[in-house]
Amino acid sequence: MFEPLEVKALADYRIWIRYADGSEGEVDLSHLVGRGVFKLWEDEEKWKNVRIADDGAIRWSEEVELCPDATYLKLTGKSPEEAFPKLKSTAHA
Repeated sequence: MFEPLEVKALADYRIWIRYADGSEGEVDLSHLVGRGVFKLWEDEEKWKNVRIADDGAIRWSEEVELCPDATYLKLTGKSPEEAFPKLKSTAHA
């Protein structure tokens, strides 16, 4: 798992995030706004309340959180196989 160290809510439903490996930058989450549990973000104060949970999730509330690994992939543009080399397997089932 990639460890997020710092996260900040930005305008237009973007977050800035920094990971332990030194990767940092902005991730656009605007495509999620208003969908299901992400309706919470329509309240600006709740959007700004982003934090890193004890388990490493990017969290706004108990109901709204993002996987730090998925956010890392979006930030870096890496494929799952690039980020997690053990996913590459030459074994055949």
